[in-house]
Amino acid sequence: MTSAYFVLWLILNGRMTGEVLILGILIAVGLDCFTRRALNIRFPSTFTIIRLLPGALLYSGALAAAIVKANLEMIRLILAPNIELEPCLVRFRTNLRTHAARTALANSITLTPGTLTVALEGDELLVHALNHKMARSLANSDFERLLSRMERPLRGECP
Repeated sequence: MTSAYFVLWLILNGRMTGEVLILGILIAVGLDCFTRRALNIRFPSTFTIIRLLPGALLYSGALAAAIVKANLEMIRLILAPNIELEPCLVRFRTNLRTHAARTALANSITLTPGTLTVALEGDELLVHALNHKMARSLANSDFERLLSRMERPLRGECP
């Protein structure tokens, strides 16, 4: 994170002199120490980000595919002569361990047309779905499997 602070310093300063470089390094190191100690904020290492990148790209592709598939299902429901809506609330537990992964799952469900995450409490999600078919597809979904795979490298690191 120190390097990000330093780059931001250089961009905002607009010139590069010896004084600016030295002062920028001191400020960047000071800000990094402050955020880590005083605010108790931990930034993932560059290595962790690189390890998560393939999983994040795969997850983004799966999310995009699910959104397209759900949109097509919504179009089918709207254009059907008999509307087959049976709205329901479904509560299910997730095996995801980190709060970030559970939040990503809840947001992905909300982004998918026809479903809406109403509540996320611990490892339990409450989801509104437009029909039972959509509700059944929530538990043990591809989203949860991919997020669980991305969680593995993080288990030994700072919370």
